[in-house]
Amino acid sequence: MASHPERNDARRGRNRHGHGGFHRRPAGRAEAGADDWIWGWHAVEAALANPRREPAQLILATADRARQLEARFGRLGALETAEVQRIAQALPQGSVHQGVALKGPAPEDAGLADFEPRRGAVVLMLDQVTDPQNVGAILRSAAAFGAVGVVLQDRHAPKLTGALAKAAAGAVDAVPVARVVNLSRALDELTAVGWRAVGLDGEAERPLGEVLDGAPTVLVMGSEGEGLRRLVAEHCDELARIPMPGGFESLNVSAAAAVALYEAARPRP
Repeated sequence: MASHPERNDARRGRNRHGHGGFHRRPAGRAEAGADDWIWGWHAVEAALANPRREPAQLILATADRARQLEARFGRLGALETAEVQRIAQALPQGSVHQGVALKGPAPEDAGLADFEPRRGAVVLMLDQVTDPQNVGAILRSAAAFGAVGVVLQDRHAPKLTGALAKAAAGAVDAVPVARVVNLSRALDELTAVGWRAVGLDGEAERPLGEVLDGAPTVLVMGSEGEGLRRLVAEHCDELARIPMPGGFESLNVSAAAAVALYEAARPRP
């Protein structure tokens, strides 16, 4: 498939991928705890709609924004309005917050047992994909194409807040995410209950469309620069590539994930 390092450029021509109470916060540039914030209208609206969320603080730039949210969700306790600059001071520099920000822990992680292996179901597993923008965009694609869930490695994945949540545009609260210590063991656990593991590798012989058969599938995608690690690839039932007839074999990992999820979502007999 293609190379897609975290800086989103090509490393080489072909890579190995194939693919609640509210509390007031004092003003001032956010330092510790800044990554517990999410911002942007879609991300915050989805978080408020998620019963698993327990927000600690919600700030809005205008009374109109507050009325919009309360019209949908009812009265929001201790809702705070603040000037745009006040919101910006609470967030990492450069955050495009659209006048709304929410602070609080991400939803609780899902467990692998929550992913039911039914026909046509797809789970996406990311092997050391670490860039928050990429993971957020991948979650957005996973929600768009109806993925059952996403599996991340606990030590090598960003938090589901901040820039990731903004890029996900609400998908953080729409797609269950499981974090595991060992991806290879997780694949063994999933295949033991009926999932089929397909790893994306640009040098695989068969294209993804030929490999997919409608069975419940775990699509496994490697890191932005190195592709699937050897042990993870060995625990896949089969490897597949995304064909690129245009001859420019370079895709960002989030773009590759969108293509793979689209292909996996197509009905099969």
